[in-house]
Amino acid sequence: MQFNLKEVINCLECEILYKKDSVDENILFDISTDTRKLKKGDVYLPLRGENFDGHNFIDKAIMTGARGYFTQNKFKINKDADFVLYVKNALSAYLKLANYIRNKINPKVIAITGSCGKTTTKEMLYSVFKTKYKTHKTALNHNNEIGFCETMFNMPLDSEICIVEMGMRNLGEIELLSKYSNPDIGIISNIGSAHVERLGTLKNIAIAKCEIAANLKKDGLFIGVDCPQIKENLKYDGRKIFTSLDDAKNIEVKIESTKFNYKGFDYEINQSGEYNVSNAILVIEAALSCAIDEENIKKGLLDYKPIEKRWEKTVIKGLTFINDSYNANPESMNAVLKTFLSIYPRPIVLVLGDMGELGKDEIMYHKQVGEFLSKYNDVELLTVGVLAKHIARNTTLKSVEFENNEQCAKYIVENVPKGTTILLKASRFMKFEQIIEMVEKYDND
Repeated sequence: MQFNLKEVINCLECEILYKKDSVDENILFDISTDTRKLKKGDVYLPLRGENFDGHNFIDKAIMTGARGYFTQNKFKINKDADFVLYVKNALSAYLKLANYIRNKINPKVIAITGSCGKTTTKEMLYSVFKTKYKTHKTALNHNNEIGFCETMFNMPLDSEICIVEMGMRNLGEIELLSKYSNPDIGIISNIGSAHVERLGTLKNIAIAKCEIAANLKKDGLFIGVDCPQIKENLKYDGRKIFTSLDDAKNIEVKIESTKFNYKGFDYEINQSGEYNVSNAILVIEAALSCAIDEENIKKGLLDYKPIEKRWEKTVIKGLTFINDSYNANPESMNAVLKTFLSIYPRPIVLVLGDMGELGKDEIMYHKQVGEFLSKYNDVELLTVGVLAKHIARNTTLKSVEFENNEQCAKYIVENVPKGTTILLKASRFMKFEQIIEMVEKYDND
């Protein structure tokens, strides 16, 4: 969305440090936070982070063609600009402008968070809601403050629904996103141990996730899984719906799909796993509350496609890889393993890596995965990483430990027979897509 100078000054109540007499305050412009993407005529907003300061690129922005810029430094004035605006905090200014857009376009905002499954649920929501409404969504998993602002700034003017994914690493972050997004519907997909390293306890994680309701509209709707952590920590007096996997009937999980019945209607998802049914039920309730009929919901769920590295299938020279390494925590790890081991014919190989941000009990969580796998006896386990070795050392499965992806890829090429299906599961920082790339390279040598 474009702004004019009058709008910006009124929205932010910012101070004009410098303005040329010739400036027309009604001329529209885009706001850019990245000099690499900045276009001639844009206005530059320099953000600050732990390891960068956009103020260092103000002169570059002007040379690139920026009309003007914001600054937190009253003495940073480049008179080659048409105007210079002072703000106390550039990120706060960005959020206020994003909120201005949210209120001006005024779509119904659906906010989604959870320890795992929030991106999947967001994508399902989008697939379903676009069957009836002009729908906009958070790109990929850009779910922090900057990602929220980008979502608002990129929202088409005719949007009727805006789906906002909310991530967090500490207390207060989702509350901030809730403040500036002011959701009509708030959804929590689950409460799990992801980020327990930072927040200390599951209770604190639940408190942080429940911040989604801090600015949920009073006449809005909260939808969440039926678990005590949410019910005990949710502070919302409006309408609430709690769902459970037990509410679904006739669940049928296959390699390429999952079918189920909910409230008398049959649905299908082109993905495997009961955990996808849990996400779908949240989506169904949100859709029904917005007058989307069951046939459109059914169509939307069937059209849903996961984003990259979520149950992504790749076939290389007779080996089938299922890459689910976008992220991992104990809950998602066990859910994916349960599904994979129950539906795929043998031979199969598990390639498991480190799960991050699990705090002081991180070794215990990895040991528990190994113990879970001990109920199986016809599976080969490969582990990569410092923590994942505790999976291998606490299971009865035949296992091999590797220090890095290259070692693992070489083993697969030299030892795993054609016709095998291989699951890759680890936290994102393990970069397990490299294993597939390396296998392909070795195969072509």
